[in-house]
Amino acid sequence: MANAKKESGSNGGGMFSGIVIVLCIFVGWLIWNFIMGAGSNFEGGVNTGHPLPGNYLAMVYKGGPIVPVLMGLLLMVIVFSFERYFVISKAAGKGNLDAFMRKVQSSISQGNIDEAVDACDKQKGSVANAIKAALVKYQDVKKEGFTSEEASEMIHKEIEEATSLEMPMLEKHMTILSTLVSLGTLAGLLGTVTGMIKAFSALSAAGAPDSSALANGISEALINTATGISTSALAIISYNLFTSKIDTLTYSIDEAGTAIVNTYRRFRGTLK
Repeated sequence: MANAKKESGSNGGGMFSGIVIVLCIFVGWLIWNFIMGAGSNFEGGVNTGHPLPGNYLAMVYKGGPIVPVLMGLLLMVIVFSFERYFVISKAAGKGNLDAFMRKVQSSISQGNIDEAVDACDKQKGSVANAIKAALVKYQDVKKEGFTSEEASEMIHKEIEEATSLEMPMLEKHMTILSTLVSLGTLAGLLGTVTGMIKAFSALSAAGAPDSSALANGISEALINTATGISTSALAIISYNLFTSKIDTLTYSIDEAGTAIVNTYRRFRGTLK
């Protein structure tokens, strides 16, 4: 049942990712073609003319056909960053995670497992679900009277299984963000190369070099470079931020698991 649920979620997530990627590229093209390329941004009222002085939309439009791709990549970073933020925030639960962990650890150290389970029910989220699974297992092994080593192994195994069910949801789309780090740079570099090719073509023309074509080629190269670097920088920040948050969640689960095991060992020690 768990595998079927995971497979269904994976298929749904893959479809969502594909739709978002296509839509972002399409929206990037719309912005480039109809907003940046609007005639009102250029001299003579057509986008084949020179950009009006100080009109940055027109300047970016002159970056060429690589610009809508870069715009799409930038939109992907923004969309997937917001999606990861909401998912990871939901995984942390309804209340403050640090306050929840302090309450749960206090209840566990006092041997008040029912109170800790109630706190998990109120908190909800991936962390609370994994800790609750470990607490339920604790109550089971306590009734059966297992040794400390057996109980420790069973509780840790329960935490690992619960965490393995929650982690795919937390790590979903993180690969896309990490890929966008490289794609942003590479797409910007491609735009830089095409712009420089145009610039050198203008220089190699017979007679006097076409200064307009030369300027356009250099502008295209610089615009694509700046857009690609900006996309990669935002993707790096988002990826590292969410990776840190995921590590914090998994550490909280492991910390609670250790506290549960130590509580059981103290319980076994009182029976001797």
